[in-house]
Formats: sequence, C-alpha cells, structure tokens
Amino acid sequence: MFTALFGSVEQGIIYAIMALGVYLTFRVLDFPDLTVDGSFVTGAATAAMMIVLGYHPILATLAAIVAGFIAGCMTGLLHTKGKINPLLSGILMMIALWSINLRIMGLTAENTIGRSNIPLLNEGTIFTKFYAFWGNLGIDNALNGMLASMGIAPVPQTWGVLFVVIIITVIIKLIVDWFLKTEVGLAIRATGDNKRMIRSFSANTDRLIILGLGISNALVAFSGALIAQYAKYADIGLGIGMIVIGLASVIIGEAIFGTKTIFRTTLAVVVGAIIYRIIYAIALRIDWLDTGDMKLITAIIVILALVIPQIVNKRKQQKSKAKRLAERQLTKQGGQPLA
Repeated sequence: MFTALFGSVEQGIIYAIMALGVYLTFRVLDFPDLTVDGSFVTGAATAAMMIVLGYHPILATLAAIVAGFIAGCMTGLLHTKGKINPLLSGILMMIALWSINLRIMGLTAENTIGRSNIPLLNEGTIFTKFYAFWGNLGIDNALNGMLASMGIAPVPQTWGVLFVVIIITVIIKLIVDWFLKTEVGLAIRATGDNKRMIRSFSANTDRLIILGLGISNALVAFSGALIAQYAKYADIGLGIGMIVIGLASVIIGEAIFGTKTIFRTTLAVVVGAIIYRIIYAIALRIDWLDTGDMKLITAIIVILALVIPQIVNKRKQQKSKAKRLAERQLTKQGGQPLA
C-alpha cells in the first residue's frame, strides 16, 4: 500500500505541471481548451521518439515543450484568425494531433506510416540518469541504513525520482507565478477577465490568447514528456481524458486552499493534482473496482469536487442567514445583538 501511494505522489507531482497548464487556459484565459488531450501525447511522443533516436533526454524534453507550444499556438490561431469557436478550435486541434502524434512516433521506424507505442525500457531517460548519479553518491544506502537503525522500513528505491520531480515542479510553479505578475502575464489575466476592456487599451488580445494557449500546452507537453520517461513508454492513448484530470486537480485544489493569491492558487493546483492521484490509487485498491473503472472513478472524483464545495457554501449561507434573522428578532425585542 505504501509503495502504491508513493508512486501516486510521484505521478501526481508530474501531472501537476499539466494541471498548471490547464489552470492557465480555464481559469486565467477563460478558454475551454481541449487541445490538452492531444498535446500531452505530443510531448510524450516527441520526447520518446528523440530518445530512441539517440538524443539526450534533456534535449528531447525541450523539443517536446516546443512541440506543445506550437500545438497551443495553432489552437489560438484557429480561434483568433479563423474565427472558430474556442471549444471547437480545441477539439479540431485535438483530432489533428492524433494523426500527427502517430506520425511522430513513426519516425522511430524505417518508414513514417506511424506507430501507436514507443517502449523506453532499454533507453536512458532523465530519471535513469539522475538515479544513476544519485546511486553513485551512495545516498540511497546511507539513507536506508539510517532508517534501518531507527527501526523504519527502507524507502522505495525510486525515492530519488520523487526528489527530482519535486524540484522540477516547484521551479515550474514559481516561473508561472512570476510570469503571471509580469506585464504580459497581467495582460493575459485581464484578457481572460474582460477582453473588451483590455482591447480598449490598444492591447492585441489575439496575440495574448495565442501566447497563453502556447504556454499552457507547452506545460502540458512537458508533463507528457516526463510521464513517458517515468512510465518508460509513450502511447497514443496516454492523453485520453487528460483534460478531466487537469480540471479535477484544479477544482480539488481550489476547493481546499482557495484562490486569494496567485501563489496560493498555483500551490492549490499542484496539491490538488497530488490529492487526485492519491484518491485514484486508493479507489483502485477497492476489491470490487478494477482498472476498467478508471474513467468512472475520475468522473466521480470530479463530480464530488464540484458538488461538495457548493453544499458547504450553501450551508454556510443558511447559517449566516439564520444568525442575521435571529439578531434582527432580538433587536426588535429590545435585547442586545448576538455576538
């Protein structure tokens, strides 16, 4: 059980980068971008393809980020220049990316007909290279020796992976926080709040939307590249339902931590992604559920994340209303208002 939860935390931290991308479009830009389901696979496919062809994993990951940025910009162009509905723009790009991703993965073969899966079992990834460096330092043995002397079971051998994904995600989170406070970031936030108002200040809202979508899908593709290297494979079906996972992470995090500041909101998104993966792992441990119920579990988690906060807020409003009514009645009777 501990190992399963440990792996869920690792995956949750990686998926948090994708959730930050979803947050940028759905919350900041107010743009329902369904490109996510395709750009996630684009990142995974690009990174896996380049690693198999012999490129360094870091270079492959950077290429995945660029590919995701281009995909997001294309969605923005369809909406701003093609005057296509935002939802439809994302759907069209998502459909197009399905074929494009097959082509990208097909570049690892002698022909470019396309393939749906790239295994990375015998390839070096960011995580294997980091873990090899970590192991050479002897940190694993020292840590487990210390824990054994304290009567604590040794940690999983991949705990170094957890360390590196935490560092990567924290850096990305801080960059997003910084960007949203820059002049361009503030303009993107204003575009999401009131496009007509920001246009009256001579700002080019089309460029801001394209840039916002590009950055969002770059983060999504980055997450996809890391997941492919973590899971040791890239598959055409990796991105199915990814937008729902991203939304679930955003909603769960906001329901728990609130949205008073940018720092607090992005932290909520990151923690929400981790909580989602933990809930998901626990649900799969239930005897009468199996892997075929994955999408059902996801839907139930999202429904609960949406409904429970509304019920809590409604009860708070009812209590507040009852308290005000009691105070008014007491005042009419000549008493003192309740504290």
